[in-house]
Amino acid sequence: MSRFSRSLFGQVIIALVLGILVGVFWPQFAAQLKPLGDGFIKLIKMVIAPLVFGVVVHGIVGAGDLRKVGRVGLKSLLYFEAVTTLALALGLIAAYVFGPGHGMNVDPATLDASALGAYTEKVSQVTGTVDFLMRIIPTTVLDAFAKGDVLQVLLFAVLFGSGLALVGERGRQVAELIDQTTQVLFKVIGFIVRLAPIGVFGAIAYTVGKYGIGSLQQLGYLVVLLYATIALFVFGVLGLIMRIAGFSIFKLLGYLREELMIVLATASSDSVLPQVMRKLERLGIKDSTVGLVIPTGYSFNLDAFSIYLTLAAVFIAQATNTPLAPGDLLLILGVALLTSKGAHGIPGSAIVVLAATLSAIPVIPAIGLVLVLSVDWFVGIARALGNLIGNCVAAVVIAAWEGDIDREQAHRVLDGDEALSPKPAPVFQSSAASDVVPNSAIAHPVNGR
Repeated sequence: MSRFSRSLFGQVIIALVLGILVGVFWPQFAAQLKPLGDGFIKLIKMVIAPLVFGVVVHGIVGAGDLRKVGRVGLKSLLYFEAVTTLALALGLIAAYVFGPGHGMNVDPATLDASALGAYTEKVSQVTGTVDFLMRIIPTTVLDAFAKGDVLQVLLFAVLFGSGLALVGERGRQVAELIDQTTQVLFKVIGFIVRLAPIGVFGAIAYTVGKYGIGSLQQLGYLVVLLYATIALFVFGVLGLIMRIAGFSIFKLLGYLREELMIVLATASSDSVLPQVMRKLERLGIKDSTVGLVIPTGYSFNLDAFSIYLTLAAVFIAQATNTPLAPGDLLLILGVALLTSKGAHGIPGSAIVVLAATLSAIPVIPAIGLVLVLSVDWFVGIARALGNLIGNCVAAVVIAAWEGDIDREQAHRVLDGDEALSPKPAPVFQSSAASDVVPNSAIAHPVNGR
């Protein structure tokens, strides 16, 4: 028991159980603990932008061949589009086959639209592909870091890293400085992650205290179907993709168990972005591949969110007795393929993007969004978990596709022999850089790497 309680995974599990108990027996007190979870997520987000910049620049300079970096980026986008389309189609099929909204017989005229005011105001942020692409370009470099917009930071990091790689030897000191700064930021993340059990305790206590333990057991047919569909996608589709790449989805989930538990409690995949990137590097994937695939995937590869998007759209149509022709289903699929790319970084993104999707499908009454507001937190847990798993699988698969993963090391790590894994070398083998040994207190904050 003592070994279990000393591990981060054990501490998170204990915090999860304690949070549920506090929420059940002292709901009013538990409802006041929300700042603990919110504060933990804000601490992580505080470091994400500079960390993504450092990892991506370090990876591009270390890769050396800019054509290879471009090839990895292109393959990533192709993979994202293919898998996202499968996810959207699966959500559509699940809703059509099981009909979670049938029998509700909701009259759209009786729904209160006031609850949607805060969300529909942001629909203009998800108006189409051109607007989405324009939002990737920051007004200034500092603005991208100030807002913490991962895609904007990623764009600048790719440009800066490419320029630094072309400078060659003259950029050695700049690259070393960025590398050393990145290692410091990973140490900072290690400190913050030690607070994960507190954040998990606050987040789950607040949820149970506000919605009641019954809400964790009976969330309705829609929520149950969403969880089942995402599970089918993870173990069926992603599991098959991992098997083709030569790895096991079950071992990967076991390796990421600590991060998955944090996401389970906080309903935010942002809360583990730095840890996940570090653990994938430890898995034997080149940092250049991790640095490109994971941050990009947070906006372009939202597998579970895509399932929810089509499932919820058809659910609303069924609940409001809106008949859908085959052409309408194809329209939902096509529109969702575009709007799903604008989800990350927008407050209340699930409702906002769903509203934007429905606005392009006039046959479905947008007011039906009110029906899914009450369970958004709980479906958000499944979305965050599915999105994180999808991006980690993408990193492994694309690395295997490009030959950027040490398969022997990956199998050792997934089998639990992490102590035998070699440490990645810094970009430049100089006296200054050799003193900086990449270390991670993220997965095992007590023992380090």
